[in-house]
Amino acid sequence: MFRILESQAPAKQNATTTISTLSGRLQSATLLEDRRAAILGLRSFAKVYPASVASGALRSLISCLNNDVEDVDTTKVILETLLMLFNPEESSPEASDDIALWLADEFTQRQENITALLDLLDAYDFYSRLYSLQLISAISSARPERTQECVYTAPLGVSRLVAVLEDKREAVRSEGLLLLTALTPSSPDLQKLVAFENAFDRIFVIIHSEGALTHGGITVQDCLSLLANLLRLNVSNQSYFRETGSVKKLASLLSETIREQDLPDGVAEWARPQRDKNVWGLLAVLRLFLVRGSLGTQANQMSFWQSGVLTQVLDIAFRESFDVPIRGEALVTAADLIRSNNSLQEGFAQRDVLSPRQEETRQINGHANGQAPRSTVNVISGLLDLALAPSSVHAFDVRLSACECLKAYLCGHAAIRLHFLRRAIEGHTSDQIEADNIITILLDDPESSRGVDPYKSWVSAVLLFHLLYEDFDAKNIAMSVAEGDAENGEEVVTCIQTLSSNLISGEQKDEDPRVSIGYLMILCGWLYEDHDAVNDFLGEGSNVQSIVQLITRTSQSRILVSGLCAFLLGIIYEFSTKDSPIPRATLHQILTTGLGREQYVDRISKLREHTMVRDFEVLHQNFASSLPGGLPEVYFDRTFVDFLKDNFSRVMRAIDRPPGIEVAVVANGIQKGVSRELVDSLQSQVDAAEQTVQKLESDKLTLERKLGQEQADHRKAKDSATVELSRIKNINEALQRNHEEDMQTTVQKHQLAQLATQRTHEASIQSLQTEMQRAREAADADATRVRLRTDAEIDDLKATTRRLRDELEKSSKEHAQDLHIAHEDYSTKISGLESRLQRAEDKANDAEARSTRLQGEIDNKEEARKSAQTELDDMLMVLADLEEKRARDKKHLRILGEDVSEGEEEEEPEGEEADA
Repeated sequence: MFRILESQAPAKQNATTTISTLSGRLQSATLLEDRRAAILGLRSFAKVYPASVASGALRSLISCLNNDVEDVDTTKVILETLLMLFNPEESSPEASDDIALWLADEFTQRQENITALLDLLDAYDFYSRLYSLQLISAISSARPERTQECVYTAPLGVSRLVAVLEDKREAVRSEGLLLLTALTPSSPDLQKLVAFENAFDRIFVIIHSEGALTHGGITVQDCLSLLANLLRLNVSNQSYFRETGSVKKLASLLSETIREQDLPDGVAEWARPQRDKNVWGLLAVLRLFLVRGSLGTQANQMSFWQSGVLTQVLDIAFRESFDVPIRGEALVTAADLIRSNNSLQEGFAQRDVLSPRQEETRQINGHANGQAPRSTVNVISGLLDLALAPSSVHAFDVRLSACECLKAYLCGHAAIRLHFLRRAIEGHTSDQIEADNIITILLDDPESSRGVDPYKSWVSAVLLFHLLYEDFDAKNIAMSVAEGDAENGEEVVTCIQTLSSNLISGEQKDEDPRVSIGYLMILCGWLYEDHDAVNDFLGEGSNVQSIVQLITRTSQSRILVSGLCAFLLGIIYEFSTKDSPIPRATLHQILTTGLGREQYVDRISKLREHTMVRDFEVLHQNFASSLPGGLPEVYFDRTFVDFLKDNFSRVMRAIDRPPGIEVAVVANGIQKGVSRELVDSLQSQVDAAEQTVQKLESDKLTLERKLGQEQADHRKAKDSATVELSRIKNINEALQRNHEEDMQTTVQKHQLAQLATQRTHEASIQSLQTEMQRAREAADADATRVRLRTDAEIDDLKATTRRLRDELEKSSKEHAQDLHIAHEDYSTKISGLESRLQRAEDKANDAEARSTRLQGEIDNKEEARKSAQTELDDMLMVLADLEEKRARDKKHLRILGEDVSEGEEEEEPEGEEADA
């Protein structure tokens, strides 16, 4: 029995056959229910067999999406199926990244496909909006550039996407945020279009509705990401952002964050990580406006300053209640806000901030558990305290950022740099002890403190390097710093010599290399292109030998120090002179024999190839670079690395320059030293002058020979000219005599010809006058004949006109009589027809009345009606005949020249029709 049932059962279908069947059914179905059933079947296979479903039914699904958009349920199923194709199961045998690419190509190759998805955003249905946004996001992930083009060119495409930000449903709004963030990172045109759809205001509305920076979650973070995409490297959007007053909204967000942090309960621990992410994101957005060298940076700086953004940023930076990364980012943002803007740098120095030692003050005053009065300090003092005061290694980012903020304060403002340097020198030379004086730290700081906190000396060295770098006035001021009184017999030790001594002693005691690198950065920047500084360094003769010994050290941990020492020695030789304390020739001998060219080149090459120098731009210059339990791997300043790379080739080749040739340096418009280029230029000028002199002498001899030859030729030409002149005189005299005779003969002939011409002219005039008289007489006779003939013709025409006028009057009278008779006949016939018509109507009314009374007399009434209709037809025929005759009469009258009224012609038929 079971075998019989099995044999009659239909054949089993596999997934491929079923998908093919459903695809065919979807393609050929005409009813909406059939298409929906086929789509539901395909949806069940989409996760496991994405390739089969896509190859067989993708175009049909897209077609249904365009055609069945009015049916919400069908649209939802289609979108779910398409999303499953983009996100198949990982265990699917057909799962592949190529499927997503192929699907995205199918959508983006035709603009109407993306437009159809964007059209779904007009519907308020939750799933239509959500799924269409997710589908566009999936397409954008596979083909971002083409998707951006399609969205940009779609009618109202960007407007619909931005409008999603106002959707009250969080899922839809968040998906719209993510999609806009994915579409806007690299398309300036799309960024502008999104911004001008009021995206900034909508973003801020979302941020405030989500709880601002303090209480906002991942949605606020997404809003900041979108804001960053719209503003990054887009000057137009940044300008629009400023003009719409959005900068004040940024300041308001920061102010609100600080206010909530200062509440008695503060911010909950669980909310701080997300709060810090949001604040960090907003600070990153601020820095997008402050890119170095950008066209709108100056305007953005002024806008932030006027809106109070700088005040809020500094408040965050100097509050220990915020985490170290946030404080560090705030300080870097403040640095970008004032960098290279002289007016802001001057105003920045007048600001006060919370004291970095606020917590210590509270402990000392007994307010450890309460609210102590907040003390303030000048911002420069506060930054120096943050940068130079000993602190935990975990607070290194704040320390480094404070140093960056001080560098920005000094950047591009020579007056501020000189004031800062003079203030540091005055503090160093006075009896007051200043813990944050960079000169004192570098010159007098005990070695024990340098070992405990190497970054104190390193930060001081970086700041001094920026004060002296490419500023000859600052270098001259720093040269005045010295220890010892020469009048009292004490040895005078200059600042450069003290720095060199500290460098050498620190290396001999194997101090932290960061301290030595700091000293070397100062010396390299100070001695470069400064003969006086080089001579000051060479005033202590042992310094050069000690530097050579440091270079020859082979420790792998000191590659940076030995390389910088070689670089410093190359600078010293490059800018030394024959009058230096150690002559240039002696220095060259020390380099070539005591050190050796190979070792010199090797040390500088290894320095340039070291990871810390070669990859400086891509390495983390913060606490993240530190090894477990160690200090951060930060050794160099960015400006010094640029200086090192720019002058690497010149310093490496310095050892090959002969000691007899000095390098010229222009300092404050004064050239020092003799440059090899100048010598070569002068030598080439001398050679050129000698060649010119020789050429002029040879030209002189040639010209003298030419002059003698020309003088001889001149004498010969003069003699020949004299003989030729006498001959020409004789010829001229003979010609003069012949000319006078010819003139007399010509005058006589002219007079005779003139008399003959006059007589001929008089005879011609008389002949013409006679002919004119005869012509006048003939013309008068012709005119008389023509006048007589014309008068006769006029009389005939007048007689003919009178006769025609009489005939016309007679004809008009006869025609009027005929017309009157015809009109009377026409009126009589019309009256008869009207009476007959009235009788016919009476008969019809009687017949209709009888039909209502007697049903049996219907046939007789029908015959009467037919008889009446016949009479009516006859009357209409008569009317037509009369109308035709009337038209002929009017035509005849028009031919005779009578006036006929057209209105009367039209009104009469209408009246007849109305009567009928």
